[in-house]
Amino acid sequence: VQLQASGGGSVQPGGSLRLSCTASGGTLDRFAIGWFRQAPGKEREGVSCISSVDGGTYYKESVKGRFTISRDNAKNTVYLQMNSLNFEDTAVYYCAADVTYYSERYFAGGIPLSWTYWGQGTLVTVSS
Repeated sequence: VQLQASGGGSVQPGGSLRLSCTASGGTLDRFAIGWFRQAPGKEREGVSCISSVDGGTYYKESVKGRFTISRDNAKNTVYLQMNSLNFEDTAVYYCAADVTYYSERYFAGGIPLSWTYWGQGTLVTVSS
């Protein structure tokens, strides 16, 4: 399956963006989806993820209450709604997929590090 992240752009602090992760060559409903980001000069970090079967979710602490992950299997798309964006959210955002994490119990220790499929990133820039 090939993943593509889109929806990035430039926004002012406090603004919103909705990222989309779409797939070709397969359907996303079989996969857990994770969103990751990498800011300039920093390591990649997990932002949020959603399981495939029970729809459980996990959020990095700094985005809780601001970001919402959701999936629309009919559109073969997973979204990351990002509100109240701040400068620290500036990064390239990637989506990833894996069939392993079908339940939110896999997120008990945080966002898993191992994902089979990765998409190209989309740049989010928060600036005034």
